Amino acid sequence: MTAFRIAFQKVTPQQVFMVSTLVVNGGNYLYNLLLGRFLGPEAFAEAALLITLLLVLSFIGMTFQLTTTKFAVQFSDETWVVFKNTIYRYALFFGILSGGLIIGFSKYLKTIFNVQSHWIFIIFAVAVPLYFVMSVNRGKFQGRQEFEKLAATYQTEMWGRLILTFTLLYFVPLPSSILIAIGIGLSFIVGFIPSDLRTVKIFSEARLDKKDLVKVWAFIGLTAGYEFTQIIINNSDILLVKHYFNATEAGLYASLALIGRVVYFVAWMFVMLLLPTVIQKKKDGEATAPVLFKYILFIGILSTCIVGLCYMIPEIIIGLMFGDAYLSMAPLLWQYALATSLFAISNIFAYYFLSLDKYVPVILSGLLGLSQIVLIVLFHSSLLIVVQMQIIVMLFLLVAQLIFFSYQISKPDLKINQ
Repeated sequence: MTAFRIAFQKVTPQQVFMVSTLVVNGGNYLYNLLLGRFLGPEAFAEAALLITLLLVLSFIGMTFQLTTTKFAVQFSDETWVVFKNTIYRYALFFGILSGGLIIGFSKYLKTIFNVQSHWIFIIFAVAVPLYFVMSVNRGKFQGRQEFEKLAATYQTEMWGRLILTFTLLYFVPLPSSILIAIGIGLSFIVGFIPSDLRTVKIFSEARLDKKDLVKVWAFIGLTAGYEFTQIIINNSDILLVKHYFNATEAGLYASLALIGRVVYFVAWMFVMLLLPTVIQKKKDGEATAPVLFKYILFIGILSTCIVGLCYMIPEIIIGLMFGDAYLSMAPLLWQYALATSLFAISNIFAYYFLSLDKYVPVILSGLLGLSQIVLIVLFHSSLLIVVQMQIIVMLFLLVAQLIFFSYQISKPDLKINQ
């Protein structure tokens, strides 16, 4: 017991968060895999649509999280207290606004995405404000580097969604898409564990001074722009496939995307660690490039292994995860994994520069994200063509990020050694 206690004491909060993130990603994968097997390709297409819409909307939630992370490092004392109340207020306002828009357009969304009921969008919309406020909560933990609490809030949300959704599916006689929407909403409530909102005064009259407020809004705007381009790149293919192909093909493609994106989900763990570290090193006048190199190496090795496995044993991977009904996607698996790997590496570069207040990568990502939509709209004769259009866009994006990094490497805050 003594040896175990000593070993446990040597585990850092960052390591706890990394292990926790792997568990969360595994749980989210299990959630999707069980839905795929439980529902079948056609019904799974609607479930995947809800999950994709959550990811689409997460660009606003992640904007609030990253903004809170950045200024949790930079602000202190009374300025931090005022900022904290302000960002919670913004999150609640945008959550109510976004939810209202989804409710207002719910019938149009039903038509566009060929779903059976518009009520899935209404139920989802009601939970949106909770999601945005929860994102601020996570940003506070991330910026203060309270990684145990940050890990816990992801754990509670994941387990809540997994357990509650399948409990509803087994025991409540309602359409599966309605129950999945309810499960997602309830998981946001559970995701507030742990949190301490007692000190938050959303309607406080104290305001940030003009200089700080300008910095906050500038970062919110630029981060929202980048997060939006990420969402376009990472989710527009699923939405366009749902629009252009039939329900069965859309469900098959959703299973392909879920497996192929494992690199991106794991890479996000490193982004969570990279952001506060780079911001703090810049604040302390230390070299930041070594942090980037370390995480690029990790993602590069991981990507190579996953793409290799998807190339060598695609039938085994798809068969184990989703079953024989999805095996027709096997030839596309390694290509989709390659596209996702290129995006994951590009993403590390982009967040690194965002941490340093350099925004050219945001513009690059936006232009190439739009080009992905255009290419899929123009070329979608088969699912193979859809995947290959993404490989082309992601390759151009990574090359553009490397060129920008090469140009910036001589700058003081990027030097390898200080």
